[in-house]
Amino acid sequence: MQILIAEDERPLAKAVKKILEQKGYFVDAVYDGTDAVEYAKSVDYDLIILDVMMPGYDGFEVVRILREKGVGTPVLMLTARSAVSDKVTGLNTGADDYMTKPFDTEELLARVAALTRRRGKEGELFEITFHRV
Repeated sequence: MQILIAEDERPLAKAVKKILEQKGYFVDAVYDGTDAVEYAKSVDYDLIILDVMMPGYDGFEVVRILREKGVGTPVLMLTARSAVSDKVTGLNTGADDYMTKPFDTEELLARVAALTRRRGKEGELFEITFHRV
């Protein structure tokens, strides 16, 4: 499973990357919204973890752009913006989940597992073939 983290706070990005790599995920990290869009368009990630407040495009813009470009990768917003209006904006823009900082590592891992598991099951459904009897 390959994950993209877009987080402008480099120490936090590195910490989340390390946590995920210890669980067996392959992780790329970028530090602004412009790079997030470019990476997400060029690699078929299983999940994107996205901060809202970043240089270049903010997280809401990143999700909107990706959805407009047809990128269906699940997106987990991981941000300090905790107002209900921010959560609603993130989800309505196309994010699949929204989690606020500070966060619990176990909860982050559970949400990552749920989002990547869901994507995996969708892929399996397309492999079903029907045979006439």
